[in-house]
Amino acid sequence: MAVGASKPQKFNVVIVAQQGRLMYEALLFAASLRAADPQFAGRLIVAEPAPGGAWGGDVTIRNRAVRDLLEGDYGAEILPFEARHFGAAYPQGNKIEALLALPEGEPFVFFDSDTLICGALSAVPFDFDRPGASQRVEGTWPQPQLYRAGYGDIWKSLYDRFGLDFESSLDLSQPDEYWRRYLYFNAGWFFYRCPREFGRRYLDWALEVRRDPGPALAAQVLEPWLDQVVLPLVVHSLGGGRDVLPAGLLDGAVSCHWRTMPLLFARESDAVVAHLRAVAAPNRLKKVLKQYEPMLRFIYQKRGDKVRAMFDRDALPRREQMIRNRIKKAGLWMR
Repeated sequence: MAVGASKPQKFNVVIVAQQGRLMYEALLFAASLRAADPQFAGRLIVAEPAPGGAWGGDVTIRNRAVRDLLEGDYGAEILPFEARHFGAAYPQGNKIEALLALPEGEPFVFFDSDTLICGALSAVPFDFDRPGASQRVEGTWPQPQLYRAGYGDIWKSLYDRFGLDFESSLDLSQPDEYWRRYLYFNAGWFFYRCPREFGRRYLDWALEVRRDPGPALAAQVLEPWLDQVVLPLVVHSLGGGRDVLPAGLLDGAVSCHWRTMPLLFARESDAVVAHLRAVAAPNRLKKVLKQYEPMLRFIYQKRGDKVRAMFDRDALPRREQMIRNRIKKAGLWMR
């Protein structure tokens, strides 16, 4: 599938996995990458928290069948990293700390493990000197409070704190005090030319915001949003921003951040569902994915079809929470 660059680039693809849900998601990701982009010539790195540290125990992948499939069938490299600052207290911090263990100076694309690759990722025209991140996002943060700082004051306080130009980050086509005016990403994917340069800044700034949010953020909740609060600051500081990739590729024809099995079947296209089922069909993979109950119920049994029948993909509820609530009310939700 030709989606951009005339000559495929070589870069590393990085996801995080550990014992439990994430290892099954990582398997599905790896299988989908190999099926959708057999020409991918980079490294597929599965970053895994080393025992101890901020996790306080051993969360490494101990399922031998999972490790054999990842390393043997799908050619992944399982790379340990030290979780020193986040771990069990803030699992989303894995994606920040994992960057510091990746090969320095090698371009990377990070994906959340709950992602399907559906097209030729190797043909996406990444400009690794201009970082970007997922714009498939809702206005989840901040949530301005009456008589307190608004969107502009909250975001400006963060840009000022780190010596960044706030005005150049704004989308002036959007009205003042509307969340889309301000740079905000989903942290489900992001990319840059060097993971350690990106990761050091991401870690330092995330720790500083967590330690001292400042007066403008006094009424704001930072968990689970901390990674998404700091991500736009890092991207902007390194010369990136919105629309650094052609529309319709990532979070489109090439990748799908499915989040949960119920959400995938509720809102994704027929093509994505068909791709999921084809990727998950081989018996060697199926035997392992069936160990994770949401994949058993939704992919291999009838629960996915039941959820799918509840929604019109051309007229979905406006907010994700509305979709979740309808599925929960029907007693079909699983995570």
